[in-house]
Amino acid sequence: MSNFLFDEFNKVSAAAWKQKIQVDLKGADYNDTLLWKTDEGITVKPFYTKEDKTNTKVNTPKKGFNICQSIFVEEEEKANSFAIDSLNRGAKSIEFKAKNKFNYQVLLKNIDTKNIILYFNFKFLDASFIIELSKFINSKNCYFNIDIIGNLARTGNWYSSLKEDHNALEKIVDDVDNSVCINTSIYQNAGANITQQLAYTLAHANEYLNHFGKKAASKIHFNFSAGGNYFFEIAKLRAFRILWSALLSEYDTKNQAVHIFTQPSSRNKTLYDYNVNMLRTTSECMSAILGGSDTVSNLSYDDIFHHSNEFGERISRNQLLILQQESELAEAQNFADGSYYIEAITQQLAQNSLTIFKQIEKGGGYLNQLKEGVIQRKIKESADKEQAKFDTGEIVLLGTNSIQNENDSMKNDLELFPFFKPRNEQTFVLPIIQKRLAEKLEQERLENE
Repeated sequence: MSNFLFDEFNKVSAAAWKQKIQVDLKGADYNDTLLWKTDEGITVKPFYTKEDKTNTKVNTPKKGFNICQSIFVEEEEKANSFAIDSLNRGAKSIEFKAKNKFNYQVLLKNIDTKNIILYFNFKFLDASFIIELSKFINSKNCYFNIDIIGNLARTGNWYSSLKEDHNALEKIVDDVDNSVCINTSIYQNAGANITQQLAYTLAHANEYLNHFGKKAASKIHFNFSAGGNYFFEIAKLRAFRILWSALLSEYDTKNQAVHIFTQPSSRNKTLYDYNVNMLRTTSECMSAILGGSDTVSNLSYDDIFHHSNEFGERISRNQLLILQQESELAEAQNFADGSYYIEAITQQLAQNSLTIFKQIEKGGGYLNQLKEGVIQRKIKESADKEQAKFDTGEIVLLGTNSIQNENDSMKNDLELFPFFKPRNEQTFVLPIIQKRLAEKLEQERLENE
C-alpha cells in the first residue's frame, strides 16, 4: 500500500508536540494540568509517541485463549452434567472447585480428559488423592491449584503445619505435572495496587523456587484477577511475563512458558444495580484476553449473592463467547504489541514491582515478611486509600455510590452472605483480608430497606 499520503507530512517529535500543547494551555502549567500520577507511582502523560516504545519481547500464547467454566463440586453427578453442558455450549476448559475429596470417576464421566483443559481448585491438601487423580487423568492438559503459601496468606494458617504441608507438596511435585499454583487473586481482591500485586506474586512464586529449585519452574502456573483499570490490567499481565522470565533466568532456566488463568476481580462487584457487574466483567475479561491470558473464566453478574444458577452461568459464558467469536478477539494476545501507551506502562510496572520484590528478598523473603505482617500492612494501606476514594466518590461504581436506584431492594434476594465475615480464631499469621469496596454502603442500604 502506498505511503504517499503520509509522506506529505513532516515528522513531529515528542518535544514539538509538548511545546504545541504548552502554547494551547495559555499559561497553565503542563505538569500540573495534564500529568497525573497513579497509585502505582506511574506518571501518565497526555500523549505517547514511538519514543515511548520499548520493544520488549512478551512471550504471549500463540493459539488464543480458552473459555473456562468454573463449577463447584457438591454432587459429582450434577457437576458432571453441568460440565458436559458447558462444553457443548462453547466452553473449552473446566475448573472444578472442591472443599472435600470427591469421586473423580463420576465427576469426569464422558469428559475427554486428553483434549479438554481441566483445572482443579482444592480447599484441602491430600497428596495421595491428588496423585491418584492425576494418574487417572494422565494428561498434561490438567492444572492443579495447590498453593500452601497462598492458603497461609488467605486463612492465616497452614493446612496442617509448615513441615507437613511441605512434605505433602514435595510428594505431589515429584509425581504431578502443573502441580503448583500461585493464587495472585488474593492481592487484587484485598486492595493491593498493581505494582504490589506483581511484586508479591513474584516473591510468592520465588518461595517455591527457593525450596524446590529450578525443577519446579515447569510445574508452576498462575491464577490472576483482572480489575477495572482497563489498560493497566492489560499491562499487568504483560509485565508479569517479563518479570517471570527475568526471575527464571536467575535460576538458569530460560524460555519457560508461563500458564496464566485469569478471571474478573470481586473487589468492584456490587449487590445493588447488579446488572452493571456484566459491564465490569466484560471490560475485565477483555483486559485478561489482551493481556495474554491462556485461559479466562468469567464471574456471573450475581456471583456475590446467588448460588450458581443456569441463567447467570450461561450469561457469563456467553460474554466470553461474544468476545471470542463476534468481537474477533479469538487470537488477540499480541494486539497490544507496539502500543506506545501500553508498552510504556508495562515497562514502568515491571520496574517498580521489581524494586519492591528486591526489598522483600532483602527483608528475608515473602514468608518472612508475611510472618512479620509487613505484606498485610502494605496491602491494607493501599486498600484503605482505595476505600477512601470510593467513599468520597473519586472512585465511582455506577448504581452504588453514584446514580442509585432508590427503589432497588435486595434484602429478600440474598442466597449467599455477600460481606466479609471476621473469624474469631487464632492464626499463625495475620490473614490477608479480601473485601469488596461497596460492602459498608450496601450494608447501610440493606438496613434502611
